Amino acid sequence: MPSASHRVSRTPASSHLRPLTELAPATVHAIRYVLLDIDDTLTTEGRLEAAAYGALERLQRAGFYVVPVTGRPAGWCDHIARMWPVAAVVGENGAFWFRYDRSRRRLRQWFGCTPAERQVARTRLADLERAILAAVPGSAIASDQPYRVADLAIDVREDVPALSDSAIDRIVGMFQAAGAQAKVSSIHVNGWFGSYDKLSTTQRLLEREFGCDAEAQRTQVAFIGDSPNDQPMFAHYPHSVGVANVRQWLTRLTTPPAYLTRRAAGAGFAEFVDHLLQCAATKADA
Repeated sequence: MPSASHRVSRTPASSHLRPLTELAPATVHAIRYVLLDIDDTLTTEGRLEAAAYGALERLQRAGFYVVPVTGRPAGWCDHIARMWPVAAVVGENGAFWFRYDRSRRRLRQWFGCTPAERQVARTRLADLERAILAAVPGSAIASDQPYRVADLAIDVREDVPALSDSAIDRIVGMFQAAGAQAKVSSIHVNGWFGSYDKLSTTQRLLEREFGCDAEAQRTQVAFIGDSPNDQPMFAHYPHSVGVANVRQWLTRLTTPPAYLTRRAAGAGFAEFVDHLLQCAATKADA
């Protein structure tokens, strides 16, 4: 896993990042939905630490709807939807959302592609898998690939030594040349066939399951993330936050987050939650 100091960018984009403290209480009071990336946003060095998980639970208890929006696979997301203190989860970069209905003991699911479309895509992705591994030394199939339903995850720094920028770019280029979408996370390059992404599926989830329409989402949603596959979220939501380690990816972000935590990864997420809850307490005391 990359640390917060790995490949820190000194691009002009960094000058536009405002400290989290500038996310004013008056703005925070409208927020009802907290969306978050998982790897290197909630987790630290590949581990979900107690402080970060506890921050999730504090958010839920305070009445926020908490929704991880991740590149992780369907198998993990089934577990997350059922067992974590979350309202729902969006997985595989928008391939689906899951929401567990506890009263009925039923997992509600939505997929961006039909089973037949996913089967055709799997054949095409298998061809890409062979081509990428042959063309890019050091790359590997992500260890969570067996639990995926819609995409191909190439490991570029989770269980393998970190690949160079040029190697990552080559993987992205091979996906795109085949007509697939490709997104770079802090650990993987994910590729898939389909028009969905993190943002489009999250918007659909919030509207269908929670009645939060596109206009309301602009004021009621906050998103926190750390890497290039979070860019659609950074670009769309005014209340977007990057944990400190997002700085290392600024050269790949055309739209950085609006705000930045002082701390990296899970500690930065906990810092963000502390700020939200302190602002909420300020309103309650007013």
